[in-house]
Amino acid sequence: MSDAVADPTTDPLAGTNPDMNEAAVFEAVVDKTPDNLLLTMDGEDHTYRQIDELANQLGHLLQANGVAPRDHVALYMKNGTIHMATIMAAMKIRIAGINVNYRYTPAELVYLFNDSQSVAVMVDSEFAETMAEVVPQLETVRTVLVSGGVAPVLAAACEEKGIAVVDIDAELPAQSTARDFEPARGDDRWIVYTGGTTGFPKGVEWEMSDYYYACLSGGNPYGDKRHSPAEVAEHVNPDGGFKVVVSAPLMHGAGLFTLLTFVNMGGHLIMFRDFDPETVVRTTAERQAHMLVFVGDGMGVPITDQIVALKEEIDLSTLFMVSSGGGIWSKASRDRLVEALPNIMTRDNFGASESGNDGELAITEKAELTIPSGPKIGLIDESNNPIKPGSDEIGYIVRRGHIPLGYWNDPEKTAKTFPVVEGRRVSILGDMGQIREDGTLVFLGRGSGCINTGGEKVFPEEVEQALKAHPTVHDALVAGAPDERYGQKVAAVVSFREGQSATTEELTEFLRQSLANYKVPKTIVDVPEIRRSPAGKADYKWAKAQVGGN
Repeated sequence: MSDAVADPTTDPLAGTNPDMNEAAVFEAVVDKTPDNLLLTMDGEDHTYRQIDELANQLGHLLQANGVAPRDHVALYMKNGTIHMATIMAAMKIRIAGINVNYRYTPAELVYLFNDSQSVAVMVDSEFAETMAEVVPQLETVRTVLVSGGVAPVLAAACEEKGIAVVDIDAELPAQSTARDFEPARGDDRWIVYTGGTTGFPKGVEWEMSDYYYACLSGGNPYGDKRHSPAEVAEHVNPDGGFKVVVSAPLMHGAGLFTLLTFVNMGGHLIMFRDFDPETVVRTTAERQAHMLVFVGDGMGVPITDQIVALKEEIDLSTLFMVSSGGGIWSKASRDRLVEALPNIMTRDNFGASESGNDGELAITEKAELTIPSGPKIGLIDESNNPIKPGSDEIGYIVRRGHIPLGYWNDPEKTAKTFPVVEGRRVSILGDMGQIREDGTLVFLGRGSGCINTGGEKVFPEEVEQALKAHPTVHDALVAGAPDERYGQKVAAVVSFREGQSATTEELTEFLRQSLANYKVPKTIVDVPEIRRSPAGKADYKWAKAQVGGN
């Protein structure tokens, strides 16, 4: 999309410092605590100074290969030190990083690289064969930079296409560690690609100042926002911040939000190239971490299983908070964790790539998901009219304040998702809910997944919560399946805990204790494992196929 887009900073709710940029904030924190640990990646420690210097080298390497401000560079990488430092390098040299789901098929990768108009791709050598398959169809990529060694198959494909290949490992040592880049700006861009399980992904285009305030909680998730790099650095503890175990991949919005949020607090981030729940839990104990962060039940359930299995063997006494973001964390899973660790604090963050961090989800005794009232969140009907508190009407949850410019290269979807409501640009993501008299929002689920069965509306998330409360159920997804009488029927895909199971009749009887009969699945399919993305996101397209849906 062009630069001629309505400026979200004209919204009084977004009226803060338009010059804020995460690159400048990061450098201020580095200067405050250069020798504190910033990153432990699979057991290897790196200080703030080391990551900063590595980021500077990567920035110079990208510039040496023709990458300029406002260019887009795709990051086709798993978690790693180079990946994390490249994110900082991109922000320093004023380019937009493009996150790439490394499980995408070649067709999805071609779409993503071309749609994002990436001029370069940073890729792990692990993906050389897939990258080589994609290269002939690339439209804008001029350079492929490889971490871990250049495989002959990729080198040959790039040579035939006329694309330059750079061996990062060989070229990086010659690059300067100096911070001699032009100053980063608040109107620099960052793009977060989201989706892909129900269609091709969309690139959410942020201005960096709004990204800082919305996605990174304004430098302080537990209090007043901070409006200058110096103010952020002033509040960093020189003796070291929280030790935070981050389970999510950096290519997922929630993973990057979490990483940068705690960087801004001077934290020590502990991460892994691949997700293994036992390694996560054992490392949390060994490193005496203070916080453990994951994405929804896809990661939370296996992590909780390991905590229960290992709690008598390991020491988790330093752990005081377990937090989820980017996916729903069910009440059953949370209750099981608290039973194992009674003194632990839990937090379920509500947010999205299109809105940032929107606050904390609370779970009532009835397993309702609620969002506190506030000026930056509300409810509208299908005609974009506000719904008054206390109404029983179901509507769409909207976010106000610091929101993205829109979807990159897609003005039609931008107009639909980011319209003007009562004179203010808002973000409408399809999350549906109701609003109570006191302004509290009750989250019901995504409108796109809502099942219409004989005129009754069923939100999959509610049924999934109820299913996961059964002691034998490990994970579950709910989707609509065709039905001759009702148009659609509620159907579920369930995986059971190891060595356990339940019959359809037993699950049905259990669900009828908490759900109206029309919400109870008429079909339940037993599978060995629920398919999710590397970040734990549900694959509803796959779930529909399992239950005979379209």
